[in-house]
Amino acid sequence: MATVSIDHIAMPTANAERLMVFYKRLGFSINDEDAWRKGEVGIFSIQVGDSKINVHPEGYTATLRGDTAVPGCTDICFVWEGTVEECQEMLAAAGVEVIRGPGPRKGARAGGGLPAVSLYARDPDENLLEWMIYL
Repeated sequence: MATVSIDHIAMPTANAERLMVFYKRLGFSINDEDAWRKGEVGIFSIQVGDSKINVHPEGYTATLRGDTAVPGCTDICFVWEGTVEECQEMLAAAGVEVIRGPGPRKGARAGGGLPAVSLYARDPDENLLEWMIYL
């Protein structure tokens, strides 16, 4: 198969400033923040490893996007490279409430064959966020 990874996904937001602060508290870097603030580009992105999440701020109109894309429509699963306890501590330190977990989950690695647990939370737009911890 020639498709090997995800380059980026896109999600709309109702409040770009609030969303940016939230993801920075979680340790993510923001691409094109300065250019976006200056009005030089219409979007910014959240860097996730070798992938990114393009954020469509309020009022931004993309010609190519899902017809029903609205704030809160995104469901993202991140991979955490530490222990469950370290992930819980990071989320607590960022002021993020865990809404479910830790609990056993079937992730993508090894075709779903590796044991894993995950934690769920929500961002300010109510997007569902999951942190997968492979055991």
